[in-house]
Amino acid sequence: MRPSHAVVSALLAAMTVTRAPFGAMPDGAAVNLVTLKNSHGLEVRVMTYGAAIVSIRTPDRAGRLDDVVLGFDTFEPYPTKGRFLGSVVGRYANRIAGGRFVLDGAPVQLPVNSGTNHIHGGARGFDKIVWKAEPFERDDTSGVVFSYTSADGEEGYPGTLTATVTYTLTASDELRLDYRATTDKPTPVNLTNHTYFNLAGRRGDMLQHVLTLDADRYTPVDAALIPLGEIAPVEGTPFDFRKPTAIGARIDADHEQLRRGGGYDPNFVLTGGPALRKVAFVVEPATGRTMEVATTEPGVQFYSGNNLDLVRNGFARRAGFCLETQHYPDSPNHPNFPSTILRPGETYRSTTVFTFGLAK
Repeated sequence: MRPSHAVVSALLAAMTVTRAPFGAMPDGAAVNLVTLKNSHGLEVRVMTYGAAIVSIRTPDRAGRLDDVVLGFDTFEPYPTKGRFLGSVVGRYANRIAGGRFVLDGAPVQLPVNSGTNHIHGGARGFDKIVWKAEPFERDDTSGVVFSYTSADGEEGYPGTLTATVTYTLTASDELRLDYRATTDKPTPVNLTNHTYFNLAGRRGDMLQHVLTLDADRYTPVDAALIPLGEIAPVEGTPFDFRKPTAIGARIDADHEQLRRGGGYDPNFVLTGGPALRKVAFVVEPATGRTMEVATTEPGVQFYSGNNLDLVRNGFARRAGFCLETQHYPDSPNHPNFPSTILRPGETYRSTTVFTFGLAK
């Protein structure tokens, strides 16, 4: 049954979206901040630089609002200390070995920006550009559509790629991310969001957070964190989160894959799909805050913030964790992985939903 006009009007009144200046790039380009709010007090702030999530304020079981993502209060630190905080990353999230792959028989060389490998779209990936923003309010939601056109050859990628990322906040405390892209030449595309979460309200580390992850396999990596091509079972390893487990319970276990990442940094192979389905659930015991993750993607990179203290952005090691829904790392070099190649006439589509709540 459709809600009455009075109910719809009340929901619309409770959903707000505002836009304000946040800073400027060295070339003078303006950076704006868009704030979304719903009737429960959930507030999401996103900026045009990197289409990045700056903050998410949610209540704990006592009704106290806190910011549950790592970010800065001002724009100034982001270009030098942001380290992908909250950003959309692309054209290809994660690593590509040597920055090389073969596409339709022709070799492609991307710039290397992580040792000898390519990561997160290169030196000037989607996290470092200013996106066009179009805020909206409709039905019982508020949101913003970010758009960017990546030129043919940008960071070595073939084809002109037109991309949009839509953030939508609902009355049900869902933050929905819808990614779309088209191209005029075949090109790899793998977009994700790189938010670091700490449901304790950015207090201390996140080792007591309890994680459940619907993944019975993962992709082991070499010393440079490049997939070996194997899809291995999680059973009997510290990577088994099929039952609720504290993130810190096994993070320092004597396991080669943990040593290589300095903690958790694996790609998990998610069950189900490509339909939108629940894949992860996180509980922070002290505050009672919860976060459910649903996605259409085949994988998720679970990163436990192992190197946050090394990037000098003011956050301590393991102060936050990432659940980056995406395709597998280095897929263009592994035919047994799901394909990430987008072709003319096709539309890249990906959806991830973060739902915030309280433990019962």
